[in-house]
Amino acid sequence: MQNAKDTFYLTLQSRLAVLNPARTIVVRGVVRPGTLVEENELPSAWVPIDAFCLQWTELQVNSAEPLPLVVMECSIQYATDGTSGNGGMDRGRLLAAMDAELTAAIGAEPHAVAKMNYSAAKASGAPMAMGTNVFWADPVFGATTAVDKRLARTTTVQVFAYQEAGEL
Repeated sequence: MQNAKDTFYLTLQSRLAVLNPARTIVVRGVVRPGTLVEENELPSAWVPIDAFCLQWTELQVNSAEPLPLVVMECSIQYATDGTSGNGGMDRGRLLAAMDAELTAAIGAEPHAVAKMNYSAAKASGAPMAMGTNVFWADPVFGATTAVDKRLARTTTVQVFAYQEAGEL
């Protein structure tokens, strides 16, 4: 399952970085593309804005087949306060821009990529392609929420992968 999570995340991150290379965040002093996976970061009260924060929220495994089908739900949270130069009055436009980026990245063809083992990259310097794909459904956009000056949304995506022999 971890290989499928990593593959989906890095595919989404690279697609979003191409769509908007200016969307970056600083995490522990390092500038990186504006996506992160909550479970991979140190616990913090800091909530990123103008970035996409992924959480893996549901898991189902159908082991009736020779290769079990894993269905995971990826919850993608994002928010904006708008820009200070516009007094935050552009926050609706900025949230809509993030919606469009996410739609383009998830909706881009193909809706499947080869599953990669990124832990192999530590030993060899390059991720290793596995024998199956990771594929996903269209995103489901939740309602816009407003808290103080911030607009936020949570979008969910069903991610599918076959669990290969020996894979955790």
